[in-house]
Amino acid sequence: MVKEEIRIKKAIVHILDSTIGMPVLSDGELDFGSEFADFLKEHIAKISSGDDGKSCEFYKEESEVYKMLVQYSDDFFVDVSKDMADFLYSIMNSNIDIPPADLIVVRFKYGEGEYLGLLKMNYKSLYTHRTLASEEGKNTNEIIRHKSILPPESQKLSEAAVICLDDLTVQVVEKKYEINGEKTNYFSYLFLKCSSHMSHKSKLSIVTKAVEAVQKEGYDELSQYEAQMKAKSIMQEELEEKGGFVVEELAERIFEEKPELKVAFQDKMEKYDLVKEEILPQSEATTRKYQKQHLFTDTGIEIKIPMEQYKNPGSVEFITNPDGTVSVLIKNIGHLEARF
Repeated sequence: MVKEEIRIKKAIVHILDSTIGMPVLSDGELDFGSEFADFLKEHIAKISSGDDGKSCEFYKEESEVYKMLVQYSDDFFVDVSKDMADFLYSIMNSNIDIPPADLIVVRFKYGEGEYLGLLKMNYKSLYTHRTLASEEGKNTNEIIRHKSILPPESQKLSEAAVICLDDLTVQVVEKKYEINGEKTNYFSYLFLKCSSHMSHKSKLSIVTKAVEAVQKEGYDELSQYEAQMKAKSIMQEELEEKGGFVVEELAERIFEEKPELKVAFQDKMEKYDLVKEEILPQSEATTRKYQKQHLFTDTGIEIKIPMEQYKNPGSVEFITNPDGTVSVLIKNIGHLEARF
């Protein structure tokens, strides 16, 4: 979603501070202006357009949230938001590792679609000031630690959902917390009760790690660096030119000369059901690491090479010496600058 095209219709905030033993539910909507609307739009855009988001489907028979939304009407916005907040608080209150938060429920429109946003604003603990007046009329300024600061619009939320009211499909971002001794995605599993698909960011990470693991198994130590650089270059080309790739087609390019490694790679992908998956990351932050080659030598030298320079033989050359060591030749340098 594009932030500027999101139109906020309603918003309400409920205080879910599990340290005080009960939720503080609001009976009235927020009276918001353009500045706070921009704050909400920024968070909604991050959830719906980032690569951390997962598409989910409600378990219709089991999900309390789904049952609240089936017959949703804006006339009952406050009541529905309170029911959701109360239900979420009951989960938080039973699991002390889930952080306290404010829940902002947002009713908004995007294009022709109608949506509901559930923004769990986990508290940050930061220092601020306060002024105390004495009986003599003198002021004393103090620095105090405020434990209920909401995350700024520049920060991604750990747990949130955007629900399309037209078909009740869900986009979720979440973080695992310990539930009954086990790390669990409680927001989708216990609160929303929906099945989730892996995010593009997670899928891209799995593919990258699998390529690296297979190459470590299939090449000797001195050949690994070249194979890994070539693989990263291929992935960067696919991401830059096509916006993503189909895993099966990527494997054909990377393991073209090593069919046995392609089989090993596909075996790893089958465990995640990703062999024929199309990976299309949207955020530049997700793909930024593919824009440079990072090299680390056994002598402690670190080299970062922009991908366009790596591909240019007039800029960088890798030379295998007769004794099996490798030299890196950086060519045609017009200017050098040392930085502290």
